[in-house]
Amino acid sequence: MSAPSARGLFRATGKTPRPVAIRDLITGEIRKVEGGLEREKDDFNRTPPEPTRAFLATEGGRLRSFGKVWEPAAGDGAMVRELVAAGLDVVASDLIDRGCGAEIRSFYDYATPPAPAIVTNPPFQDCGWGNGKARWLRHALAMPDLRYMALLLNWSWPGAGGLGPFWAEHPPARVYLMRWKIDFTGQGAPPALHAWFVWDAAHRARHGGETVLRMLDRADARQGEMFGDEREAAE
Repeated sequence: MSAPSARGLFRATGKTPRPVAIRDLITGEIRKVEGGLEREKDDFNRTPPEPTRAFLATEGGRLRSFGKVWEPAAGDGAMVRELVAAGLDVVASDLIDRGCGAEIRSFYDYATPPAPAIVTNPPFQDCGWGNGKARWLRHALAMPDLRYMALLLNWSWPGAGGLGPFWAEHPPARVYLMRWKIDFTGQGAPPALHAWFVWDAAHRARHGGETVLRMLDRADARQGEMFGDEREAAE
């Protein structure tokens, strides 16, 4: 039986404080501060290693079955390094050069994926409904030959009212809710939980559109933890 086309597979937020511009009196540089935390230029958020390591501990076996993985929002290479350390062949790209050796190219310029699986912390605004209308997600899921996609998103992402039809049309195969808060800025963990949302062609072929919810605790695949869940997660 041939595998189905990935074409058919595939953060909402509440009110937030208005960003404040602060000028550095020495350099003259203007920085954005939102909710008391400084924001990186271009809304870049470096992903700490723990979320990726915990995810690889349970989905690593499924990812290795593809042979190659694409990180299309590579940033400074934080997630790429964890994927490579887990033994994966990684294609890295990003819109902005942050020194990790990624191909500098807009995600929207790709008509076909350079690898059958995506793993990334995608751009917030393009995945939400209020501004992006799920533009990033729709572009990814329309790519032929994409078999798998894992996105690190705010846990409240699917709660946006406008995303209802999108979710109904493209339900994830698995959702891993992380039971700890991620500090993306180094300025303290935000008051929000995050989750890995996984779209997997194999799951849809076997189980239809039912989404499986799992809890994810800190773990490190390099130490052999949680590997017993790999086979079950891929089914």
